[in-house]
Amino acid sequence: MGEPSDPQHQQSFFKKHWEGFTEFWGDRFSFLENYARFLRRAKPIPSWSDSDVQEFIASDPIHGPSLRTAREAVNFGLTGSVIGAVSTAGVAWKYSRSLHGAGLSFLAGGVFGWTFGHEIGNHWLQLYRLDTMAAQVKFIEWWEKKCGE
Repeated sequence: MGEPSDPQHQQSFFKKHWEGFTEFWGDRFSFLENYARFLRRAKPIPSWSDSDVQEFIASDPIHGPSLRTAREAVNFGLTGSVIGAVSTAGVAWKYSRSLHGAGLSFLAGGVFGWTFGHEIGNHWLQLYRLDTMAAQVKFIEWWEKKCGE
């Protein structure tokens, strides 16, 4: 018996499943395509400073406040990260006196603290009402125009 001439049938079992897997997750993470044109560039975008960001915030009445609020939310994440890292490492050191255990607790506590701090900032500053991704994309577009790229 010969195989059908349809190219879909000629693909291997793994290739068909890999394509289905990538299509499935590509649909769920389609928001990453907003950044694709900035990440997959031949020449990287020049670095910007805080004064450049403040200039954008002052110049854009729509996306500027959203970007400022998103930047303020980072402080909640940093605070949560420090609190989580120090407290979990301290508890691990107190009860185990194990350096590698305290180190791993420090790392894990930092990640968990960042997550919880970011969520607190999200609710405290009501970021769920803002389109922060659009504000970030507009800033990068503005920065490209300003740099002349």
